[in-house]
Amino acid sequence: MVPGSRTFFCWQDGLSPQGNIVPINPACSAAVAQSGANSLYNWFSVLRSDGAGRTRGFIPDGQLCSGGNPNFSGYDLAHADWPRTHLTAGAQIQFRYNKWAAHPGWFYLYVTKDGWNPNRPLTWDDLEEQPFHTADHPQSVGSPGTNDAHYYWNATLPSGKSGRHIIYSVWKRSDSAETFYNCSDVVFDGGNGEVTGVGRPGSTPTATPTVTPTVTPTGEPGSCTAAYRTVSSWTGGFQGEVTVSNPGSSGINGWTVKWALNSGSSINSLWNGTHTVSGSTVTAKNADWNRSIPARGSTTFGFTANGTSGSPTLTCTSP
Repeated sequence: MVPGSRTFFCWQDGLSPQGNIVPINPACSAAVAQSGANSLYNWFSVLRSDGAGRTRGFIPDGQLCSGGNPNFSGYDLAHADWPRTHLTAGAQIQFRYNKWAAHPGWFYLYVTKDGWNPNRPLTWDDLEEQPFHTADHPQSVGSPGTNDAHYYWNATLPSGKSGRHIIYSVWKRSDSAETFYNCSDVVFDGGNGEVTGVGRPGSTPTATPTVTPTVTPTGEPGSCTAAYRTVSSWTGGFQGEVTVSNPGSSGINGWTVKWALNSGSSINSLWNGTHTVSGSTVTAKNADWNRSIPARGSTTFGFTANGTSGSPTLTCTSP
């Protein structure tokens, strides 16, 4: 999911190579202590079968993040350490919502008001009255029942926002009354989708980020380069960022970056692009909205992974 919900990020935070879930993040640990580990094995099921798209007056104040579903009440807790996505107010991003099961419908996106109080469970009065975006039966990719399958759409983030906020999503099915509810913790600080708090709350970049340029810029039209850095790392996982640059004198339209994962490593999620994995080789490609890179321009994509990062050698091709 982009931006990730509380249950999604806590699932990532706690998932071990053996398949059991033991969260490291304190907010995730507190949620599991209240709701049990099954809440993360079923992270995609924050729903009400009788929701029918209802919001205010149906979901009680203080229970928005669980959708009033008692199986997920731990995710209503007010906590400073919830994993969060760093974004830029007013920017356009590609939203992604997991398609564990394929359901046609609408997605409504709300954001908290300026001055809301993050030290108490979310209430309806904390949210702006109207959604800042509605996605009407958006496109999807991937096979249902997989972590990478998702609905996607482009949307402009609310302008004028700064600091910590919650993006609240309501997914109303058009073929039944079932409705999904989710809280995504975000920080409007000029970020490009970076994630912090997964694996170790308050993760910060390593003292000397690993940056590995993979292609010597040639300046020729149609060429691209890719450089990697480790944004943060924790026991059993890390967050990486790749900068894709166009050193040429004319724009490029589409890019593909490939690299090999360390033995035992695996990608959890990737944002600002799409990816496939074959053996140990990761192939990342542009999203629709960042496929074009102007001359001397660049874009970034990020990911979280299990294992260790190392210093991967990347290749970049265009288109």
